[in-house]
Amino acid sequence: MSPPDRGRPEARSVDRPGPASCADPVGTVGFFLCRAGQHLRAAAIETPRMEARLLLAHAIGCRQDELLRDPRAAVLPAAAARFGDLLRRRLDHAPVAHLLGEQDFWSLRFAVSPATLIPRADSEALIEAALEAFADRAAVRRVLDLGTGTGCLLLAALTEFPAAAGLGLDRVPAAAALARDNAARLGLAGRAAFAVADWAAPVAGRFDLVLSNPPYIESASIAGLMPEVARHEPASALDGGSDGLDAYRAIAAALPGLLAPGGRAILELGQGQQPAVAAIAAARGLRSLGCRPDLGGVPRALVLARA
Repeated sequence: MSPPDRGRPEARSVDRPGPASCADPVGTVGFFLCRAGQHLRAAAIETPRMEARLLLAHAIGCRQDELLRDPRAAVLPAAAARFGDLLRRRLDHAPVAHLLGEQDFWSLRFAVSPATLIPRADSEALIEAALEAFADRAAVRRVLDLGTGTGCLLLAALTEFPAAAGLGLDRVPAAAALARDNAARLGLAGRAAFAVADWAAPVAGRFDLVLSNPPYIESASIAGLMPEVARHEPASALDGGSDGLDAYRAIAAALPGLLAPGGRAILELGQGQQPAVAAIAAARGLRSLGCRPDLGGVPRALVLARA
């Protein structure tokens, strides 16, 4: 899955208040939330109070609404130790999803790990584009996901196309294994298979829908991404080569042999990449049918068909 098109957040100079500024007694829910919020704010975390609640609820093993019922409730030592470890890792800019071990996508919950990119709401534009492309949901029988990662694109598509079965490919064995586990967690193991391979690997048969969220960051730009991405997500899923387009060239070369008659390929794009990727596709005998924007208005999901 792709990282957001954002640079490193600006560091802010914030004084860390002392414990006396927290009104609730030491060792209580309110105290831990207050102190964690202060440290997260000082580390330039954009939503410190929300993340403090998420991490403390996870450490205790309760829901956030339960956490907030009594700010003066004591936090047991084992939960406090778990919370301290989570907080230290978050202050090192480990992604919250890695700390929680899961992330929602398309109203489904996916297990995540450092072996794959974290599912992001921007990528939901690909599922929206697929639904627009196939008014008859029964028409989609075979789905292919190139660079499946957590399996979120393939598994979300299978929930929307009930007659379909799918195949997800990823060159990272740990990613394919995680996607397989997610299929089982979501009750889709009988309709989804996963294999260790990349988009250039030969695949038997043709597909009605091909999805891909390939690496599309220019190599020289990776170090300047926000630290949650640059330091904690896999470089192999970020690095699109010197111009960010290497994966698109390989995928476009394979697509004419993968698409069934009437089939559609939907590729996630980085910001500003639509013209270049459309040209790469056209050179391989593919025509662009449009590009759906994400919630931020960025052209994100390029729809392709055989010419």
